[in-house]
Amino acid sequence: MAADGRRAGWARWLRRDWLPRRKWARSLEPLDWVAGGFLLAGLVLVATGLLPRTQAAETVRRVTPLLIFLGSVIILAELTAQAEVFDVVAARLTIWARGKFLALFAMCVVFASVTTAFLNLDTTAVLLTPVMLATAAKAGIPSMPLAMLTVWLANTASLLLPVSNLTNLLAADRVDLAPAEFASRMILPQTASVLATAGCLWLFYWRRRRRGRERYTPPPPHTAGDQVLFWVAAVACAAFVVLVLVGTSLPVSAVICTVPVAGVFLLRAPKALTWRMVPIRLFAFVIGSFLVVGTIARHGLGHLLAGLVGTDPGTAGILRAGALGASLSNLLNNLPSYVAGEAAIVPGNHDQLLGLLIGTNVGPLVTPWASLAIILWYEGCRRSGVKVSWRAFAATGAVTATATLLVSLAALIATAHG
Repeated sequence: MAADGRRAGWARWLRRDWLPRRKWARSLEPLDWVAGGFLLAGLVLVATGLLPRTQAAETVRRVTPLLIFLGSVIILAELTAQAEVFDVVAARLTIWARGKFLALFAMCVVFASVTTAFLNLDTTAVLLTPVMLATAAKAGIPSMPLAMLTVWLANTASLLLPVSNLTNLLAADRVDLAPAEFASRMILPQTASVLATAGCLWLFYWRRRRRGRERYTPPPPHTAGDQVLFWVAAVACAAFVVLVLVGTSLPVSAVICTVPVAGVFLLRAPKALTWRMVPIRLFAFVIGSFLVVGTIARHGLGHLLAGLVGTDPGTAGILRAGALGASLSNLLNNLPSYVAGEAAIVPGNHDQLLGLLIGTNVGPLVTPWASLAIILWYEGCRRSGVKVSWRAFAATGAVTATATLLVSLAALIATAHG
């Protein structure tokens, strides 16, 4: 009898502790494993001494402002969506297009491109994804055409200004270009990239055979249920835009705008505030990827990349740098890939460095981890119940990345030799 009691006790313990863990493990998605794998690998590299702790601490110090920005802006986007701001904007877009898909497509391309160029590609992925998904729902059309428009242009429209992409900030500092000078240098590659992306979007996702309808019926205007939450969130988003445009740092801008929105939600809708809003997976991926790339760079990656990119400041060097940036970004991630590639380029080869920048910006469209924007975009799709086919994503993304990379590099080369 005592043995039977012990066995029953063990059975209850297994059901209570281990089975939930197995259920939790089954709920993990591929990107969870990727993020966790990068973080675990990074920690192992630090623990074994392959990456000195001083260098690891410096890496964490560098990425901390990035994590503050990303975490804050994701929470801001989530609360703004719950305040129905995105539903109101989506309804207005579909009404302005008057049921014409071409008009809706053009407005969404311009909207996404401007948002990316003047705010940040990660901001576009966070703030614009729910707008586009809500637009699809309002128009009664499939979600994927608008979702893909958002994620592709979040990457390929991020060439114009230093603020458009965190890699741009690093490049502008390296080549010593003010924002206006940077824009004048990159406006032609930016235009070529956006046009090529729009063509691929129409071919793969927006033509009639793909969308299945000739026209759609515009919905009535949308009215938010809680006007206080709506206006506080809307003003906070507008304030974020203004703060970024006047030069306030991204982390400070995001925190300043997120805190009051969260405070109002705490008073009026406290159940909306949950720990699930905190992007733990994203934090793990960013920290882990930087630690891994830093270790590889310390143990020979720099010499390898220097040999691959070469020292030619002309056309051949620009093309090699762009191809290297795109390839390495899809293999690892565009931000640490740019940092590693930048160290391999001769300091005076500014056009070659801009070629690398183009590769790391417009090239990462193939793998789910190629850029933070893709991960943020996927978070928005997952929360909205939109399923992403990674096989189709990779196939169409490979074609689009190749096309945008070639035309953007051609535009850079034309201005370099003009």
